[in-house]
Amino acid sequence: MGQLKEVNTRVKNKMTQTEKPTTIAEKKKNIVKTLKKQEIIKIPVEKPKEEKVEVKKDEARVKDEKAEKKASAKKQETAKPKVKKHEAIVNGFSVAVSTKKSMAICKFIKRKKIEKAISDLEEVLQKKKVVPMKGEISHQKGKGIMSGGYPKKTSEHFITLLKSLQANANVNDLEEPIIVEAVANFAPRPFGRFGKWKRKRTHIKIVAREKKMIKQKEKGK
Repeated sequence: MGQLKEVNTRVKNKMTQTEKPTTIAEKKKNIVKTLKKQEIIKIPVEKPKEEKVEVKKDEARVKDEKAEKKASAKKQETAKPKVKKHEAIVNGFSVAVSTKKSMAICKFIKRKKIEKAISDLEEVLQKKKVVPMKGEISHQKGKGIMSGGYPKKTSEHFITLLKSLQANANVNDLEEPIIVEAVANFAPRPFGRFGKWKRKRTHIKIVAREKKMIKQKEKGK
């Protein structure tokens, strides 16, 4: 029995010696190893962040290059020579005006300069000039016209159309534009209140052309 006790005590002493570190140097080595392991684990976590930043920079460069290409393309388009136009056109759709009166004004305007046509219509509003009209219309004394009138509403609409025509002519750089075509046609007429009557609607088209082009066409004929 005494021998067995001695053997057990020896085994216990060996177990305690193996579990505990013998010296302070070994403790330091173990600490250094743990620190190195932590650093090795941290390094791969930082790499993908740098890659993301690089990818963002590349995307920004690509966007800048695309914007520069677009700007250069726009400059090239603006640098192209403009094709000169010899006509200016204005269209009025479903204008709330009498078709009969608008046809009379179209004849009154034709073969005149745009500025002259506007001034004549302004005189019509002041009742200084008469628009010649056909039909059951009263004669105007001392005007040299058999029958005519002062269509106020239609002349106002025509003045607005002629001003827009003049602006188009200025944009196209037309020299001495003359009204070549002025047409008024019937438009679909909507019903009035309670469907008792139909309202007046007309389509109007006015075309102005350069004086040179008109002479060339006349010579060709």
